[in-house]
Amino acid sequence: MSDTYCPDCKKHTEVAFDHSAGDTVCTECGLVLEAHSVDETSEWRTFANESNDNDPVRVGGPSNPLLTDGGLSTVIAKPNGAHGDFLSSSLGRWQNRGSNPDRSLILAFRTIANMADRLGLVATIKDRANEIYKKVEDLKSIRGRNQDAILAACLYIACRQEDRPRTVKEICSVANGATKKEIGRAKEFIVKQLEVEMGQSMEMGTIHAGDFLRRFCSTLGMNNTAVKAAQEAVQRSEELDIRRSPISIAAAVIYMITQLSEDKKPLKDISLATGVAEGTIRNSYKDLYPYAARLIPNSYAKEEDLKNLCTP
Repeated sequence: MSDTYCPDCKKHTEVAFDHSAGDTVCTECGLVLEAHSVDETSEWRTFANESNDNDPVRVGGPSNPLLTDGGLSTVIAKPNGAHGDFLSSSLGRWQNRGSNPDRSLILAFRTIANMADRLGLVATIKDRANEIYKKVEDLKSIRGRNQDAILAACLYIACRQEDRPRTVKEICSVANGATKKEIGRAKEFIVKQLEVEMGQSMEMGTIHAGDFLRRFCSTLGMNNTAVKAAQEAVQRSEELDIRRSPISIAAAVIYMITQLSEDKKPLKDISLATGVAEGTIRNSYKDLYPYAARLIPNSYAKEEDLKNLCTP
């Protein structure tokens, strides 16, 4: 029940909704305030013909502007309980004759969606990756190339363009066997092809160490105080001339911050969480160590506490 103004009672009263008739009724005077209203909530009744089919969905999927028919084509499925070769029947033959020209695109989009789901990426990144793949596929220039690497590279570029970058190693972990080198080559190939097609440089977005930091800290189970200190240290590091990759700087900052906390993280654990080699973290930490007093917030560690940092 909810409160609604009733013109007969001349005040706000509780109303009841009659789902069977679609009427909103005043509980005090019985006046029908709204008739035949449409219930926009989810419908979980099933209208399937077969008793064993409990699928409540009565509509198809959303249209996809990247497909020729908008993704709304009809597919003749094999009847439940049917025996014999369905493809040899008349319906099966007609199904084969009208083969879907977007079959390869649909499979590619499905693969991108699976990779994105495994990485916990939002729908906008999936859509952007689909658009990038469609543009490259229309150029007819990816034939004979590693399809898994191409799809993974499209997802990597989409993450960069949507300001939600992922490391190549993270993309590689869901890329169905494509290696980091193959994904890197595929990325360079796609960027080059699209730049030629557009006649201008392709916007990829700038990577910052802070883009990866919170995710790495969460993987390591760091507390909020340490995470905030690491974020502030990473922001201050951008003012310095540290010629290291953003991922390496993020890993080195995490190592530096955890050395000043009671919950110290081994270098091996940081390497596994960030995907950065232990030697690279050590070298990056060595570059940051002279600026420790400038990087680490005073609220997290005093100047005398910095003596507890490991000497590189």
